[in-house]
Amino acid sequence: MTANALFVDLYEIAMLRAYFELGMAERRATFGLFVRRLPPARNFLLACGLADVLRELHELRFSEDDLRYLSSLGFGREFLDWLARFRFTGDIRALPEGTPFFANEPILEVTAPIGEAQIVETLILNQIGLQTMLASKAARMVFAARGRAIVDFGARRAQGFDAALKGARAFHIAGVAATSDLAAGRAHDIAVAGTMAHSFIEACPSEAAAFEAYARMFPGATLLVDTYDTLEGVRKIVALAQEMGADFDVHAIRLDSGDLDALSRQARRILDEGGLTRVEIVASGGLDETLIDRLAASHAPIDAFGVGTEMAASTDAPALDIAYKLVEFAGEGRMKLSPGKRNLPGRKQIFRQFHDGVALRDVIAREDERYSGVPLLEPVMRDGELVKPHPSLPDIREHARAAMAALPSDARGLSPCAGPYPVTISVSLAEYEREVEASLTRKAPRTRQPHLTRCA
Repeated sequence: MTANALFVDLYEIAMLRAYFELGMAERRATFGLFVRRLPPARNFLLACGLADVLRELHELRFSEDDLRYLSSLGFGREFLDWLARFRFTGDIRALPEGTPFFANEPILEVTAPIGEAQIVETLILNQIGLQTMLASKAARMVFAARGRAIVDFGARRAQGFDAALKGARAFHIAGVAATSDLAAGRAHDIAVAGTMAHSFIEACPSEAAAFEAYARMFPGATLLVDTYDTLEGVRKIVALAQEMGADFDVHAIRLDSGDLDALSRQARRILDEGGLTRVEIVASGGLDETLIDRLAASHAPIDAFGVGTEMAASTDAPALDIAYKLVEFAGEGRMKLSPGKRNLPGRKQIFRQFHDGVALRDVIAREDERYSGVPLLEPVMRDGELVKPHPSLPDIREHARAAMAALPSDARGLSPCAGPYPVTISVSLAEYEREVEASLTRKAPRTRQPHLTRCA
């Protein structure tokens, strides 16, 4: 994606014009990005997509073509002339990519002139929402595999080119070992991996001829053995090894259908008896984390899993209840009071508390509070410029690995925790919430809605 100032909803431009014409466009505001509730099968989410947001905001410009289009929609010359000079000049504090987080915790906060903060809503929701959803799904795959490699086979099933490329990066942050997509591999310097097509085997004179030709052309190849009869295919690999002798260099076989547990055990036995103990077994074919977990738990002799649709589309949770809401305007707290859509007012900080290296609970506090624990939100942009270079992808991946490893073991499980990870709000923030609510409801008294647990 390249910077595109029109990647906004119409109402955001309308709000920008309203702020401009009412003389409000330069009054500073803070918007917070958060997820109202976790998907049913998620114990946490993994923050991802910040690098793209920062790059897009830094490059945000309205081109002449953009302005002509807006003119065709009825926007006036004075406003368009102002847009021609538009730049994002705000400040951003955010969770580092690869940080686990929970419902109602700010993923990032944007503090800027209200027009600037408003117009970037769609971009931020789109980039953070998609990549966080995909990274969180991939983390479950990695946990389920219990140390075995996960390979991303999902580009062909992803919701478009952008989703495939950014999904591969999100998967890598979560611990996925490689991608099958070359564009993603080049763009992000991620290891690439692949096997062969059933069509190649079907097009060759025989399965054995296909194996031999492919093995000679591509040393270290992974051969697909289930086109016709899986176990017969494995036996042909053993026969090929005997025929090629020292020239035989096949890294793995791939099982893509059938009872993967039973077939992997039988295939392993055939390979071992044929002296091919170093040839690995890769499994694929409609895998999700539940099936991978079952195969890993049963000690099926599978060395790696190729995962496509289930990870690329996050099929069990294909969207997040993610929101971007005003929390402060002109120095005063703001919040929604709508049932089921409340949000905490003011700028905030998250403190993660640990015991013996294991995360114990999170406390959401006001930005200027000092609280025990590790503060999670970090300044990443000031006056529209990066505070420091964004971390490298290997560094983000390592941060994600360590941060997830520090979560309680049940939070890393595939099943919902018996009790959710504790997230509370500080006494000061709770009091501020009451003050803001009282101020907002003086004109229209209403019944108070339940919200987060407060600290004692």
